Amino acid sequence: MGKNKLCDLMNLDSKMTQKTVLVLGYGNPIRGDDGIGQTVATEVENWNLPNVRSQSLHQLVPEVAETLSQVDVAIFVDASITGETVELLAVEPLEKTELNWGHHLNPQSLLTLAKNLYNKTPEAWLISVPGVDFELGENLSETAKQGVTIALEKIKQLIT
Repeated sequence: MGKNKLCDLMNLDSKMTQKTVLVLGYGNPIRGDDGIGQTVATEVENWNLPNVRSQSLHQLVPEVAETLSQVDVAIFVDASITGETVELLAVEPLEKTELNWGHHLNPQSLLTLAKNLYNKTPEAWLISVPGVDFELGENLSETAKQGVTIALEKIKQLIT
């Protein structure tokens, strides 16, 4: 780790709020840019910041609802097939009647599950990062790499 990067992380640590944060990066890391979310989560984990945890998942699963109920802020990170820029979107739980269990959960339905089971949901955000190559392979495209950098900056802004 370079001296500048270490200084940046030390500065970030001193600016952190006391809120507990969970970064959930999800997607398939062997489908090229679909691994964006897990790449971001791994990088955040490497920051070793107090009160900040991260999880890398292939997809969102119901078991995460309990963890969501225990944090103040949740940041979901996923690749986008259609987006052209990195987007930061607020996420709210669905109305109870809207909850639809399908094969995959999305951030809204996972927040709803946390609300229904544990009566608590965190402030939540989705960072959607554009990808261009979703073929088999473990490498990110240049577009995805740039998006990862921007996503990490957005996370720093959210947690300070």
